[in-house]
Amino acid sequence: MTPPTIEDALPGVVFSPDGLVPVVVQEHTTREVLMLAWMDAEALRRTATTGRATYWSRSRGEYWVKGETSGHVQHVRGLALDCDADTVLLTVDQTGPACHTNTATCFTGREIDVRHPDA
Repeated sequence: MTPPTIEDALPGVVFSPDGLVPVVVQEHTTREVLMLAWMDAEALRRTATTGRATYWSRSRGEYWVKGETSGHVQHVRGLALDCDADTVLLTVDQTGPACHTNTATCFTGREIDVRHPDA
């Protein structure tokens, strides 16, 4: 079965009231979670048609193509919706660090100690 095109899939995406959907970004080969970002319909369309991860910056109020200024490019390998169609999973080939702080992921070095009650 052939997956739907972005134009076929877009009407089913559940966007927030501000027109955005969260995007979990995962490294294609290792499956490591790299970051969380936001897309609107146009960013999803651009990502699917160019093969370059394009996001909506909530703080700057503009589109940004990952790696356009840093060189830390994300080449898109896969795009999927979760079961509720309110979250996007983007799998990418990541070049260089994924985080704007120059760490491998946006979660690197930010782990929180969790103690299980039975431990």
